[in-house]
Amino acid sequence: MLHRWIIGAMLLSGSLSVSSPIHASTGDVGTIIERFVLGQFPQSVSHYWVINETQWDGDEMIVDVNAVVSDRQEQEPTQNRYLLLIVAGELKGAQNVPLEQEAECTVEKQA
Repeated sequence: MLHRWIIGAMLLSGSLSVSSPIHASTGDVGTIIERFVLGQFPQSVSHYWVINETQWDGDEMIVDVNAVVSDRQEQEPTQNRYLLLIVAGELKGAQNVPLEQEAECTVEKQA
């Protein structure tokens, strides 16, 4: 139950705090995702995103997120899936993942 509350809080913070500073902390995951989606789809009329899963390792976080975007020309919204790498509160990488494929968000094993 706590897990659902945390995700809801992250979604709410993402929709309310779009104008936060660029260097966000790992607590500002919603802001980081919102800026990423806005940067990927600057011509969109509307959008929303949903966090599927997160994996933490120290100050690194991998976020599996779906973004649903409506463009001006298209009637149906398009759905996209990304894995985002957030390190020390900054977006360091993003990878587009096919919607039907399961993402591998596992912590690396140390040798």
